[in-house]
Amino acid sequence: MKFGSVNEIIDFAIKKEEEAYKFYNDLSNSVNNPNMRQVFMDFAAQEHGHKVKLLNVKAGKITIGTEQKVKDLKIGDHLVDIELVPDLDYQQALIIAMKAEKAAYKLYLDLAAATDDSNLKATFNSLAQEEANHKLRFEIEYDDRFFSEN
Repeated sequence: MKFGSVNEIIDFAIKKEEEAYKFYNDLSNSVNNPNMRQVFMDFAAQEHGHKVKLLNVKAGKITIGTEQKVKDLKIGDHLVDIELVPDLDYQQALIIAMKAEKAAYKLYLDLAAATDDSNLKATFNSLAQEEANHKLRFEIEYDDRFFSEN
């Protein structure tokens, strides 16, 4: 990824958060379980919150510091990719969500590496840790629900 300015990097990240918001809204409409639907709607709201943070960073209103590194269970790393289709079952939805959060985590690490601006680097590293935390939440749920059943 090549960017010409800090604003281009932030705009790219904002676009990715908008896509993540849409992804979780679509995912919430693809599951039958009302509890899981709410979980995905909550994640859509969190992704919207990331967008708002980025808009505030771009406007110079806030800086975001790094958070504590989040543990990675790597459960999603070893699962087959699932296609987003209507009427996903719970296990399929969790796999899709884990893989999406891993991709978002890697994206923010790449964006942090693409800038020399220390505040922006800290912001992207912080957002990467938030995405890692999302992935961990899905991994724990997957582990509790599907590994403990076997």
